[in-house]
Amino acid sequence: MTLTRPRPGTVLVVAVILAFSALMISGWGGERVTGTVSNIGTVLIAAAAGLACLVRAVQRRGRMGIAWSGFGLGALSYAFGEASWAWAETVQGREVPFPGLPDVGYLGMVPLTAAGLLMVPVARQSVANRVRSIVDGLMIACSLLLVSWILVIDPMRSAGAESTLGLYVLLSYPLSDVVLVTVVLYMLALLRRDRQDAGPLMLIGAAMLVIGVADSVYAYATLHGDYASGGLLDIGWFAGFGLVLLAARLPGSGTPVTADDIAETTEQQPFAILVPYAAVLGALICSVVFYAISGRADAFFGNCRSVLILLIVARQMLTLLENRHLTAYLEARVARRSSELQASESRFRSLVLQSSESVAVIDADSTIRFQSDSVERIFGYPAHVLVGLKLIDVAGRRAAPSISAALESIRDQPLGVVVLEVPLRHQDGRVRLAEMTITNVLHDPSVRGYVLNTRDIHDATELQEQLMHEAYHDGLTGLASRALFRERVVDALDRCERTDDVAILVLDLDGFKEVNDSLGHAAGDALLLQVADRLRAAVREGDTVARFGGDEFGVIIESVTARADAEAVGGRIAAALQQPFTVGGRDLHVAVSIGLASAADADDIDQLLRNADLAMYRAKSAGGAGLAAYDPQMLSGLVQRLELEADLRLALERNELALHYQPTVDLRTGDIVGFEALVRWHHPTRGLVNPLDFIGIAEATGLIVPLGRWVLTEACRQAVAWGAGTTRRLKMAVNVSVRQFDSGDLSVMVAEVLAETGMPVDQLCLEMTESVLLTDTDENLTQLQRLKALGVTLAMDDFGTGYSSLAYLRRYPMDILKIDRSFVDRLGGDREDEALVRTIVRLGQSLGMTTVAEGIEDAVQLATLRDLDCDLAQGYFLSRPLPAPDATRILAEGLATKLPVPAVA
Repeated sequence: MTLTRPRPGTVLVVAVILAFSALMISGWGGERVTGTVSNIGTVLIAAAAGLACLVRAVQRRGRMGIAWSGFGLGALSYAFGEASWAWAETVQGREVPFPGLPDVGYLGMVPLTAAGLLMVPVARQSVANRVRSIVDGLMIACSLLLVSWILVIDPMRSAGAESTLGLYVLLSYPLSDVVLVTVVLYMLALLRRDRQDAGPLMLIGAAMLVIGVADSVYAYATLHGDYASGGLLDIGWFAGFGLVLLAARLPGSGTPVTADDIAETTEQQPFAILVPYAAVLGALICSVVFYAISGRADAFFGNCRSVLILLIVARQMLTLLENRHLTAYLEARVARRSSELQASESRFRSLVLQSSESVAVIDADSTIRFQSDSVERIFGYPAHVLVGLKLIDVAGRRAAPSISAALESIRDQPLGVVVLEVPLRHQDGRVRLAEMTITNVLHDPSVRGYVLNTRDIHDATELQEQLMHEAYHDGLTGLASRALFRERVVDALDRCERTDDVAILVLDLDGFKEVNDSLGHAAGDALLLQVADRLRAAVREGDTVARFGGDEFGVIIESVTARADAEAVGGRIAAALQQPFTVGGRDLHVAVSIGLASAADADDIDQLLRNADLAMYRAKSAGGAGLAAYDPQMLSGLVQRLELEADLRLALERNELALHYQPTVDLRTGDIVGFEALVRWHHPTRGLVNPLDFIGIAEATGLIVPLGRWVLTEACRQAVAWGAGTTRRLKMAVNVSVRQFDSGDLSVMVAEVLAETGMPVDQLCLEMTESVLLTDTDENLTQLQRLKALGVTLAMDDFGTGYSSLAYLRRYPMDILKIDRSFVDRLGGDREDEALVRTIVRLGQSLGMTTVAEGIEDAVQLATLRDLDCDLAQGYFLSRPLPAPDATRILAEGLATKLPVPAVA
């Protein structure tokens, strides 16, 4: 507890009260001195109290300000009466007239102060509480009136007075004091102790009680001629107004409040309950003692006690009615809470039962005390069979050590959590990988155990591993992918002490396109498989062979001491590929162009790859079937790329770009449900430029941003044109590049285009590859949420070709999953390939996503995808990308490839 230092003003007021009291008690200087000091001192302290209250009233607002004004005016009224008394007695030296001007000031204080007390904001009350409070007030008033009648009023009435007016004035003092004390007690009973000025108001109440008692004693003494200024009675008035002055100067504590700010309350404070009964008890004791001494009781005496009895009975009846109402209210509330608890328990039980996780509670010794029924659906064991067994025994030898170590690691950590993956045996004998989350709740008396949440992640982990393998390995040849190639180059550079210890080869097959175009993709794939086998055989142990895509390969050669070592590997590769390949009973001849680059000529991996690419293009431009090592002069070949970049900057202005539209088909109905917009560049001198040749340039230079906006605008206009005058709502898919996605204002641009073209937002689909989403996940999530808020459909393109994290897939608000053509190409052959596509389709369905298969080339792939419940499809077998007029025609006439309509069950 901290003690606050008293304010100097407070100390001064207390000192003056004590000094005044000491003077009155001692009678120092005689009656003349004490009377003069009493008169003047009471005037000064009452005036000071009144002015201090008015100053505080200015500092308050609302009803509290009015209340303090009432206190101030009441104190000033008393100061006026005391000044009139002092003028007559002290200045003029004559007897103070009674009744006289002083009585006006004294009695005028009561209504002003009572009005101030009634203006104090108190808690709002219901009608029942208000009636009860009125009855309490009447009980207090009647009790005080009875006491005052016995002790003051009746003796005054019996003694009589010189005049009727004098008697009435005398009687006004105790009656007004009854009113004032009643109001004080009523206000204190309703006052909230945590509200503003609660402390000062309690001092005001105490002051009024002291002044009220002094007034009643004064009236009695005046009646018997016993009062004289400067006596002990004057201490009561002086101390009373001293308390008012202290209250006005006391800092207010609690929350500033008005009457409207205080919420309605049904709860009574102990003081409010006790005061009415204490007043009645005091009055009855006083009346009993009086009757025992005097042996008499007049009519007023009896009537007053009768009224008190009636009020007590009324108070009890109100209490009984209120208790009945409260009982009914509490019973209804308990019933409602019980119903809510039952509903909550039912919801919780449903969540536990339907959860994809098993929930268990085990003791400190791993004994299973509770097991949710969902364990049977997940692991095949009925819940009641497991209860009472030790988890360590149930888990088996492979999982038990890990679980024991996990439990031990958090044993001394209340609410400690550990997550581990353990192999658990299904009831049918299969071993399933499970993720177990263990929380230490041993300290909770209602649990006293560990809570285990266990879920089967076997299928998800297998799919993750498959997708990881697909991301880091070429699906056709099994060689490393470009992503794995890059990682291994970085690792090789880190391992080597000198930068010239690492070299890479970039290979491109010469003549492969002709084989692929003339004999078909199957022959091309068979050729690539044989090329991969020969590359593995030609390199050294420890070297890495990768396929970048198409007919492009890469080789990492580590621990080379000179360029000749790398050239020797390249020579063996060229020699191995010069031998004829047998495909479909035909001997095929392809050559290879090889580019060689050493880490000594590059500052980073990107520069190293660029150098190898430049060397490979030099070998190809020299006629192919050879090896070229990187030379810095090769950078001059970039001139052509720069020219293409310059032409691309003008392509939009010259209207050289156009959109082709490839239809998306519903595999259930065979209907066209949308198009994917693909950009084409008709160069005035180069002819039709391959998108692979200029999209990369646009991405690298930032031209993809204005290009992407143009594509989006034209695609939306075409979609609006197709929808005009019809009820057909085609979905228009537009690709979004990494550069566009990272621009930060993609959602703003999309909103502007939608508003400009009048495109319905639900008809627009934005496609993005996994590489777009995996660069800055938090920012990407915000970007996707902005697009989703517009109402745009979001699709993940080329799913499975990158690092397809299931966590990202659940986190991002994607609507469509597009299965990459590399998976579709292998359908109709190996059943493992078909199983992978089936897994991806089911994954999309479980996440509520539409699945779209890309690159359908034949009827077998189409039929397989329909059997796997894939939703939509694209590919040359259905339709190649078409200019807008041709796309309009197939909308009207239908596809040339007709899908069989599924039989109706």
